[in-house]
Amino acid sequence: MTQNIYDTPAFFEGYSKMGRSVEGLAGAPEWPALQAQLPAMAGLNVVDLGCGYGWFSRWAQEQGAAHVLGLDVSHKMLARAKEMTSAAGITYTVADLELLDLPAASFDLAYSSLAFHYIVDLKGLFERIHQALVPGGRLVFSIEHPIFMSPRNPGWLVDDQGRKSWPVDGYQIEGPRVTNWLADGVIKQHRTLGTLLNLLIQAGFALSHIEEWGPSEADLMARPELAEEQERPMMLLVSARR
Repeated sequence: MTQNIYDTPAFFEGYSKMGRSVEGLAGAPEWPALQAQLPAMAGLNVVDLGCGYGWFSRWAQEQGAAHVLGLDVSHKMLARAKEMTSAAGITYTVADLELLDLPAASFDLAYSSLAFHYIVDLKGLFERIHQALVPGGRLVFSIEHPIFMSPRNPGWLVDDQGRKSWPVDGYQIEGPRVTNWLADGVIKQHRTLGTLLNLLIQAGFALSHIEEWGPSEADLMARPELAEEQERPMMLLVSARR
């Protein structure tokens, strides 16, 4: 079963104060790059894997999706999503992505934002997503970049001149990484970039776009604090087709 860290009171409280929680998609600097990989929503059946507060689910419905299924393991997240949603075309359901069970060939688009790095059986999840998509269906997701996840003790190293660098120790050693982020004992699953992409290929997906996201000049003008994200990739954005 997926670690349900989001229902931990300290974690949920901290997460609720983050920019992407308060501002929604506008608070996620990688959103424009993800949005560029999405098909037109009109008439699509969409599944939002790890939907959180439901920001993407509501956006997809507003863009004309026929129906959106938002899945999350966190009861607290889904309760907040339901409070914020009035549209009839969205259904929120508690689901463990480790045990995902979706009907075959039922969705045109599977979307996920920063959830897959918690999954132990990512191979099985990709296989189940593949069978749940119609032929030609799309999978678009973001995940923490393997370089960001690899260190045993993640955090910037700062030299005497104040220059920052990011450790990549243990990169080839795949498996769990325990970090203290918003709460103690958050478990993420590190995989190399090659392993991650090969799991998609082995599940039957054709890769369409891979982006090691970093801030644009416009991003830096609007949010100078993103400058450190030029030093190493924090997120990987992937688009694939069934």
